[in-house]
Amino acid sequence: MRQIRAGIIGGAGYTGGEMIRLLINHPAVDIRYIHSKSNAGNPVYEVHEDLLGDTTLSFAAEWHSDVDVLFLCVGHGEAKKFLDEAAASLDGVLIIDLSQDYRLHTNGERLMINGHPMIYGLPELNREEIRSAHGIANPGCFATAIQLGLLPLAKAGLLTDVYTTGITGSTGAGQALSSTGHFSWRANNIQAYKSLQHQHMKEVGQSLAQASGSMGTSVHFTPWRGDFTRGIFVSSQLKINRAAEEVLALYEAFYQDHPFTIVSRKPIALKQVVNTNKCLIQLEQAGQQLVVHSAIDNLLKGASGQAVQNMNLLFGLDETTGLHLKPNAF
Repeated sequence: MRQIRAGIIGGAGYTGGEMIRLLINHPAVDIRYIHSKSNAGNPVYEVHEDLLGDTTLSFAAEWHSDVDVLFLCVGHGEAKKFLDEAAASLDGVLIIDLSQDYRLHTNGERLMINGHPMIYGLPELNREEIRSAHGIANPGCFATAIQLGLLPLAKAGLLTDVYTTGITGSTGAGQALSSTGHFSWRANNIQAYKSLQHQHMKEVGQSLAQASGSMGTSVHFTPWRGDFTRGIFVSSQLKINRAAEEVLALYEAFYQDHPFTIVSRKPIALKQVVNTNKCLIQLEQAGQQLVVHSAIDNLLKGASGQAVQNMNLLFGLDETTGLHLKPNAF
Protein backbone atom coordinates (compact mmCIF):
# COMPACT_ATOMS: atom_id res chain seq x y z
CA MET A 1 0.00 0.00 0.00
CA ARG A 2 1.37 3.42 -1.01
CA GLN A 3 2.07 5.55 2.03
CA ILE A 4 0.39 8.95 2.21
CA ARG A 5 2.89 11.55 3.36
CA ALA A 6 1.14 13.71 5.96
CA GLY A 7 2.03 16.90 7.80
CA ILE A 8 0.25 18.44 10.78
CA ILE A 9 0.26 22.15 11.58
CA GLY A 10 -0.64 22.77 15.21
CA GLY A 11 -0.09 19.43 16.88
CA ALA A 12 -0.14 20.40 20.55
CA GLY A 13 -3.87 20.94 21.14
CA TYR A 14 -6.75 18.53 21.59
CA THR A 15 -7.56 18.11 17.88
CA GLY A 16 -3.87 17.92 16.99
CA GLY A 17 -3.36 15.23 19.60
CA GLU A 18 -6.28 13.18 18.26
CA MET A 19 -4.91 13.60 14.74
CA ILE A 20 -1.53 12.22 15.81
CA ARG A 21 -3.14 9.26 17.61
CA LEU A 22 -5.13 8.34 14.50
CA LEU A 23 -2.36 8.83 11.95
CA ILE A 24 0.42 6.94 13.76
CA ASN A 25 -1.87 3.90 13.68
CA HIS A 26 -3.20 4.43 10.14
CA PRO A 27 -1.89 1.69 7.81
CA ALA A 28 -1.51 4.04 4.83
CA VAL A 29 0.02 7.13 6.46
CA ASP A 30 3.58 8.27 7.11
CA ILE A 31 3.70 11.37 9.33
CA ARG A 32 6.51 13.56 7.97
CA TYR A 33 6.29 16.29 10.60
CA ILE A 34 4.14 17.70 13.42
CA HIS A 35 4.61 21.43 13.58
CA SER A 36 4.26 23.42 16.79
CA LYS A 37 5.74 26.85 17.44
CA SER A 38 5.46 26.57 21.22
CA ASN A 39 6.80 23.00 21.53
CA ALA A 40 9.42 22.83 18.77
CA GLY A 41 12.09 20.24 19.60
CA ASN A 42 10.11 18.57 22.38
CA PRO A 43 9.08 14.93 22.06
CA VAL A 44 5.39 14.57 21.18
CA TYR A 45 4.82 12.33 24.20
CA GLU A 46 5.85 15.13 26.58
CA VAL A 47 2.73 17.05 25.52
CA HIS A 48 0.45 14.10 24.74
CA GLU A 49 1.60 11.87 27.58
CA ASP A 50 -0.57 8.91 26.58
CA LEU A 51 1.62 8.54 23.45
CA LEU A 52 4.67 7.51 25.49
CA GLY A 53 5.81 4.27 23.87
CA ASP A 54 3.69 4.85 20.75
CA THR A 55 5.87 7.37 18.92
CA THR A 56 9.37 8.87 19.08
CA LEU A 57 8.43 11.86 16.93
CA SER A 58 9.30 15.36 18.13
CA PHE A 59 7.55 18.61 17.31
CA ALA A 60 9.12 20.42 14.36
CA ALA A 61 9.97 24.11 14.24
CA GLU A 62 9.59 24.22 10.44
CA TRP A 63 7.13 22.82 7.95
CA HIS A 64 7.61 21.96 4.27
CA SER A 65 5.49 21.15 1.23
CA ASP A 66 7.01 17.71 0.55
CA VAL A 67 3.80 16.01 1.73
CA ASP A 68 0.65 14.73 0.06
CA VAL A 69 -1.78 16.11 2.63
CA LEU A 70 -1.55 18.83 5.26
CA PHE A 71 -3.86 18.95 8.29
CA LEU A 72 -4.42 22.38 9.84
CA CYS A 73 -5.22 21.86 13.53
CA VAL A 74 -4.89 25.52 14.46
CA GLY A 75 -7.21 28.07 16.01
CA HIS A 76 -9.92 29.90 14.15
CA GLY A 77 -8.38 32.69 12.06
CA GLU A 78 -4.96 31.04 12.10
CA ALA A 79 -5.67 28.66 9.19
CA LYS A 80 -6.57 31.45 6.79
CA LYS A 81 -3.56 33.48 7.91
CA PHE A 82 -1.28 30.47 7.36
CA LEU A 83 -2.70 29.68 3.91
CA ASP A 84 -2.65 33.32 2.80
CA GLU A 85 1.10 33.27 3.42
CA ALA A 86 1.89 29.72 2.31
CA ALA A 87 -0.64 28.82 -0.40
CA ALA A 88 1.73 29.37 -3.34
CA SER A 89 4.24 26.84 -1.97
CA LEU A 90 1.49 24.31 -1.25
CA ASP A 91 0.24 23.93 -4.82
CA GLY A 92 -0.46 20.21 -5.30
CA VAL A 93 -0.75 19.51 -1.56
CA LEU A 94 -4.23 18.53 -0.39
CA ILE A 95 -5.42 20.67 2.52
CA ILE A 96 -7.75 19.59 5.34
CA ASP A 97 -8.58 22.53 7.59
CA LEU A 98 -10.13 21.78 10.98
CA SER A 99 -10.83 25.43 11.83
CA GLN A 100 -13.96 27.33 10.82
CA ASP A 101 -12.11 29.63 8.43
CA TYR A 102 -13.25 28.07 5.13
CA ARG A 103 -16.60 26.49 6.01
CA LEU A 104 -18.93 29.29 5.01
CA HIS A 105 -19.68 30.44 1.48
CA THR A 106 -19.21 34.09 0.55
CA ASN A 107 -22.04 35.48 -1.60
CA GLY A 108 -23.04 31.90 -2.33
CA GLU A 109 -19.55 30.91 -3.51
CA ARG A 110 -17.09 28.58 -1.78
CA LEU A 111 -13.78 30.06 -0.64
CA MET A 112 -10.82 29.18 -2.83
CA ILE A 113 -7.23 28.00 -2.31
CA ASN A 114 -4.86 28.03 -5.30
CA GLY A 115 -7.81 28.29 -7.66
CA HIS A 116 -9.69 25.35 -6.14
CA PRO A 117 -12.84 25.56 -3.97
CA MET A 118 -12.74 24.36 -0.39
CA ILE A 119 -15.35 21.59 -0.12
CA TYR A 120 -17.38 21.28 3.08
CA GLY A 121 -16.19 17.98 4.51
CA LEU A 122 -19.37 16.28 5.70
CA PRO A 123 -19.21 12.92 3.87
CA GLU A 124 -22.90 12.18 4.45
CA LEU A 125 -23.67 15.30 2.39
CA ASN A 126 -20.71 15.82 0.01
CA ARG A 127 -18.97 12.46 -0.34
CA GLU A 128 -18.54 12.53 -4.13
CA GLU A 129 -17.27 16.12 -4.15
CA ILE A 130 -14.83 15.27 -1.36
CA ARG A 131 -13.29 12.45 -3.44
CA SER A 132 -12.06 14.91 -6.07
CA ALA A 133 -11.40 17.95 -3.87
CA HIS A 134 -8.13 19.83 -3.43
CA GLY A 135 -9.11 21.30 -0.09
CA ILE A 136 -11.53 20.31 2.67
CA ALA A 137 -13.18 22.54 5.25
CA ASN A 138 -13.83 20.11 8.09
CA PRO A 139 -17.20 20.72 9.82
CA GLY A 140 -17.64 21.95 13.37
CA CYS A 141 -18.50 19.50 16.14
CA PHE A 142 -21.95 20.79 17.12
CA ALA A 143 -22.67 21.40 13.43
CA THR A 144 -21.87 17.77 12.60
CA ALA A 145 -24.19 16.38 15.27
CA ILE A 146 -27.07 18.72 14.41
CA GLN A 147 -26.78 18.29 10.64
CA LEU A 148 -26.59 14.50 10.75
CA GLY A 149 -29.75 14.52 12.83
CA LEU A 150 -31.63 16.68 10.33
CA LEU A 151 -30.26 15.95 6.84
CA PRO A 152 -32.75 13.18 5.93
CA LEU A 153 -35.66 15.49 6.73
CA ALA A 154 -34.08 18.36 4.80
CA LYS A 155 -33.52 16.16 1.75
CA ALA A 156 -37.18 15.04 1.88
CA GLY A 157 -38.45 18.62 2.24
CA LEU A 158 -39.93 17.88 5.67
CA LEU A 159 -38.11 20.38 7.85
CA THR A 160 -40.08 23.01 9.68
CA ASP A 161 -38.78 25.26 12.46
CA VAL A 162 -36.46 23.19 14.66
CA TYR A 163 -35.75 23.67 18.37
CA THR A 164 -32.44 22.11 19.34
CA THR A 165 -30.53 21.64 22.58
CA GLY A 166 -27.09 20.07 22.83
CA ILE A 167 -24.56 19.38 25.56
CA THR A 168 -20.79 19.15 25.04
CA GLY A 169 -17.79 18.07 27.06
CA SER A 170 -15.04 20.40 28.27
CA THR A 171 -12.65 19.47 25.42
CA GLY A 172 -14.98 21.33 23.08
CA ALA A 173 -13.63 24.58 24.50
CA GLY A 174 -10.04 23.79 23.52
CA GLN A 175 -6.94 23.35 25.63
CA ALA A 176 -6.36 26.97 26.65
CA LEU A 177 -7.34 27.75 30.24
CA SER A 178 -10.61 29.58 30.83
CA SER A 179 -12.83 30.18 33.83
CA THR A 180 -15.42 27.67 32.58
CA GLY A 181 -12.81 25.03 31.74
CA HIS A 182 -11.44 24.37 35.21
CA PHE A 183 -12.41 21.11 36.90
CA SER A 184 -13.68 22.92 39.99
CA TRP A 185 -16.15 24.87 37.81
CA ARG A 186 -17.22 22.01 35.51
CA ALA A 187 -17.65 19.34 38.20
CA ASN A 188 -21.30 18.90 39.27
CA ASN A 189 -22.29 21.80 37.03
CA ILE A 190 -23.92 22.61 33.69
CA GLN A 191 -24.53 25.92 31.96
CA ALA A 192 -26.22 27.21 28.81
CA TYR A 193 -24.06 29.46 26.64
CA LYS A 194 -24.30 31.31 23.30
CA SER A 195 -28.03 30.64 23.20
CA LEU A 196 -29.47 31.20 19.70
CA GLN A 197 -26.16 32.63 18.45
CA HIS A 198 -23.66 29.75 18.37
CA GLN A 199 -21.09 30.14 15.58
CA HIS A 200 -21.85 26.71 14.07
CA MET A 201 -25.43 27.63 13.15
CA LYS A 202 -24.43 29.39 9.94
CA GLU A 203 -22.85 26.22 8.55
CA VAL A 204 -25.86 24.20 9.71
CA GLY A 205 -28.18 26.52 7.80
CA GLN A 206 -25.91 26.39 4.76
CA SER A 207 -25.91 22.58 4.65
CA LEU A 208 -29.63 22.18 5.28
CA ALA A 209 -30.32 24.65 2.47
CA GLN A 210 -28.03 22.64 0.19
CA ALA A 211 -29.82 19.39 1.05
CA SER A 212 -33.34 20.80 0.74
CA GLY A 213 -32.84 23.38 -2.00
CA SER A 214 -34.55 25.92 0.23
CA MET A 215 -33.54 28.56 2.77
CA GLY A 216 -36.83 28.28 4.68
CA THR A 217 -35.72 26.32 7.78
CA SER A 218 -34.81 27.99 11.08
CA VAL A 219 -32.89 26.05 13.73
CA HIS A 220 -33.13 27.59 17.20
CA PHE A 221 -30.19 26.23 19.17
CA THR A 222 -29.28 26.34 22.86
CA PRO A 223 -25.91 24.71 23.65
CA TRP A 224 -24.87 23.53 27.10
CA ARG A 225 -21.51 23.01 28.81
CA GLY A 226 -21.48 19.58 30.42
CA ASP A 227 -19.83 17.90 33.37
CA PHE A 228 -17.69 15.47 31.30
CA THR A 229 -14.63 15.69 29.08
CA ARG A 230 -15.69 14.60 25.60
CA GLY A 231 -18.76 13.93 23.51
CA ILE A 232 -21.85 15.77 22.24
CA PHE A 233 -25.48 14.80 22.68
CA VAL A 234 -28.04 16.78 20.67
CA SER A 235 -31.85 16.68 20.69
CA SER A 236 -33.82 18.45 17.95
CA GLN A 237 -37.61 18.84 18.15
CA LEU A 238 -39.96 19.72 15.30
CA LYS A 239 -43.46 19.13 14.00
CA ILE A 240 -43.96 16.52 11.28
CA ASN A 241 -47.01 15.17 9.48
CA ARG A 242 -45.73 11.66 8.85
CA ALA A 243 -46.15 8.31 10.61
CA ALA A 244 -43.29 7.27 12.88
CA GLU A 245 -42.43 4.14 10.84
CA GLU A 246 -42.32 6.22 7.67
CA VAL A 247 -39.89 8.69 9.24
CA LEU A 248 -37.70 5.88 10.59
CA ALA A 249 -37.59 4.24 7.15
CA LEU A 250 -36.56 7.59 5.65
CA TYR A 251 -33.58 7.83 8.02
CA GLU A 252 -32.50 4.23 7.54
CA ALA A 253 -32.57 4.60 3.75
CA PHE A 254 -30.65 7.89 3.84
CA TYR A 255 -27.79 6.49 5.93
CA GLN A 256 -27.67 2.90 4.66
CA ASP A 257 -24.47 3.53 2.65
CA HIS A 258 -22.73 5.71 5.26
CA PRO A 259 -20.68 3.49 7.58
CA PHE A 260 -20.31 5.85 10.52
CA THR A 261 -23.86 7.14 10.90
CA ILE A 262 -26.13 4.54 12.44
CA VAL A 263 -29.87 4.81 13.11
CA SER A 264 -30.77 3.04 16.35
CA ARG A 265 -34.23 1.71 17.18
CA LYS A 266 -33.32 1.78 20.89
CA PRO A 267 -32.37 4.71 23.15
CA ILE A 268 -28.82 5.92 22.57
CA ALA A 269 -26.21 7.08 25.09
CA LEU A 270 -23.06 9.16 24.88
CA LYS A 271 -20.79 6.30 25.96
CA GLN A 272 -21.68 4.42 22.78
CA VAL A 273 -19.84 6.97 20.65
CA VAL A 274 -17.02 8.34 22.82
CA ASN A 275 -13.63 7.32 21.36
CA THR A 276 -15.23 6.44 18.01
CA ASN A 277 -15.96 8.11 14.67
CA LYS A 278 -19.64 7.15 14.91
CA CYS A 279 -22.76 9.24 14.96
CA LEU A 280 -25.73 7.47 16.50
CA ILE A 281 -29.23 8.72 15.75
CA GLN A 282 -32.49 7.84 17.51
CA LEU A 283 -36.01 9.05 16.76
CA GLU A 284 -38.87 9.55 19.23
CA GLN A 285 -42.29 10.59 18.03
CA ALA A 286 -45.55 11.41 19.78
CA GLY A 287 -48.29 12.37 17.35
CA GLN A 288 -46.89 15.11 15.13
CA GLN A 289 -44.04 15.97 17.50
CA LEU A 290 -40.70 14.43 16.48
CA VAL A 291 -37.48 14.47 18.53
CA VAL A 292 -34.22 13.49 16.82
CA HIS A 293 -31.36 12.55 19.13
CA SER A 294 -27.81 12.45 17.76
CA ALA A 295 -24.55 11.70 19.57
CA ILE A 296 -20.90 11.99 18.51
CA ASP A 297 -17.43 12.30 19.99
CA ASN A 298 -16.60 15.98 19.50
CA LEU A 299 -12.88 15.28 18.97
CA LEU A 300 -13.37 12.41 16.48
CA LYS A 301 -16.51 12.54 14.31
CA GLY A 302 -16.67 16.19 15.34
CA ALA A 303 -13.06 16.95 14.35
CA SER A 304 -10.02 14.72 13.76
CA GLY A 305 -11.82 11.45 13.01
CA GLN A 306 -13.93 13.12 10.35
CA ALA A 307 -10.77 14.73 8.94
CA VAL A 308 -9.19 11.27 8.54
CA GLN A 309 -12.43 10.00 7.01
CA ASN A 310 -12.14 12.84 4.48
CA MET A 311 -8.49 11.97 3.83
CA ASN A 312 -9.47 8.37 3.10
CA LEU A 313 -11.99 9.59 0.52
CA LEU A 314 -9.46 11.97 -1.05
CA PHE A 315 -6.94 9.16 -1.59
CA GLY A 316 -9.36 6.49 -2.72
CA LEU A 317 -9.16 4.40 0.44
CA ASP A 318 -12.01 2.63 2.15
CA GLU A 319 -13.78 5.33 4.17
CA THR A 320 -13.30 3.44 7.43
CA THR A 321 -9.53 2.81 7.13
CA GLY A 322 -7.77 3.55 10.41
CA LEU A 323 -11.06 4.41 12.10
CA HIS A 324 -12.18 1.09 13.55
CA LEU A 325 -12.20 2.48 17.07
CA LYS A 326 -13.62 1.09 20.31
CA PRO A 327 -16.07 3.05 22.46
CA ASN A 328 -15.81 3.39 26.24
CA ALA A 329 -18.79 1.28 27.33
CA PHE A 330 -17.78 1.54 31.00
